[in-house]
Amino acid sequence: MVVTLTGHIDVPLDQLDVIRPALAEHIRLTREEPGNVRFDVTENPDIPGRFDVDEEFINSDAFRTHQTRGQNSAWGKTTAGMPRNFQVDGLKPD
Repeated sequence: MVVTLTGHIDVPLDQLDVIRPALAEHIRLTREEPGNVRFDVTENPDIPGRFDVDEEFINSDAFRTHQTRGQNSAWGKTTAGMPRNFQVDGLKPD
């Protein structure tokens, strides 16, 4: 079953110069992951510091692998503790 994640992360404005390079690398690495169908993270044009997220993976295993990699990446470490509002659909329980 396909797993999707939609929502946003709110980045403090004074962190944007640090976040943008880490995000570019995170997007590149994620799009290369086996099982990634779609991975888009874009700055919201109306809300400064908000990044809209739209992800799709072929199954729960691919999604979980991505989550683990992401948490251990420069992006994950740089954004740890930043407010996230995500909706995940299709994820099977462990």
